[in-house]
Amino acid sequence: MRTDLTGNYLIPNTIETWCQSEGYGDILSFKHVGGGCINNGVRLITSSGKSLFLKTNQHNPLDMFAREAEGLQALSIDNGPRVPEVLLFGEHFLLLEDLSPANRRNDFWEVFGFQMAVLHNQTNDHFGFYHDNYIGSTPQPNPWTSDGFLFFMEYRLKYQAQLALKRGLLNKEEVGRVESLGRKLPEIIPIQPASLIHGDLWSGNVTSDSKGMPAIIDPAAHFGWAEADLAMTDLFGSFPDVFYHSYQEIRKLENGFRDRFQIYNLYHLINHLNLFGTTYRGQVMTVLDTFVK
Repeated sequence: MRTDLTGNYLIPNTIETWCQSEGYGDILSFKHVGGGCINNGVRLITSSGKSLFLKTNQHNPLDMFAREAEGLQALSIDNGPRVPEVLLFGEHFLLLEDLSPANRRNDFWEVFGFQMAVLHNQTNDHFGFYHDNYIGSTPQPNPWTSDGFLFFMEYRLKYQAQLALKRGLLNKEEVGRVESLGRKLPEIIPIQPASLIHGDLWSGNVTSDSKGMPAIIDPAAHFGWAEADLAMTDLFGSFPDVFYHSYQEIRKLENGFRDRFQIYNLYHLINHLNLFGTTYRGQVMTVLDTFVK
């Protein structure tokens, strides 16, 4: 396997062999690019002149890249956002086509709104997914469930809260408040179908392709509430209004959808609490104080 000057694991021998057998030739060079805070990311330059994108992690759960590959393949639908093609994966790597992001077109957000509405119009009779997967590096359970309220309460809010309890990041009273909010969901959240969603749709997971068109990466894909997917677009810097307007030209949202974003995002905030520590505790408490008196 090839490593960088610091000795970090980067390119498995399997990748080099695959590139040669598939006509890409030798890997001439590689450049570190953003792979997120969980994985390492490099752009591979091959003797064919084509580039590839490689994610590696020596310490990840052994099925994490397989589950990411499954999610990317599920999200690749006609008229939906561009998704990088999965080329090869193993326990510690995921090889993808290189999207070669270009400057975003002027109509980027309008097009993206349309595309996400098309994606969310892909529905299922049950909530969940074909396998459990990951949100960041946290396990994300996806058992097939007919009731969306039960699914979000048990396998999103309660699951994360119990993890935080075990790690000493929330106490029993605070976990009880999360569960109390979960029981109130039918009073607050409108009935929605189980839509195919990205699952981790913050701005860092939205990019462009070589033509400046929208593309999505790093999914935690499953069939869930479309509003929950949209909620994360408002968590770490809101998407522009044109995105939501164009989305609703294809798929109308219930009144007050923005008011519900905090509830859906509690899942992500507790996950960030579990992943990164007490920096996110204040935001978790703010949501609970707003909805659980």
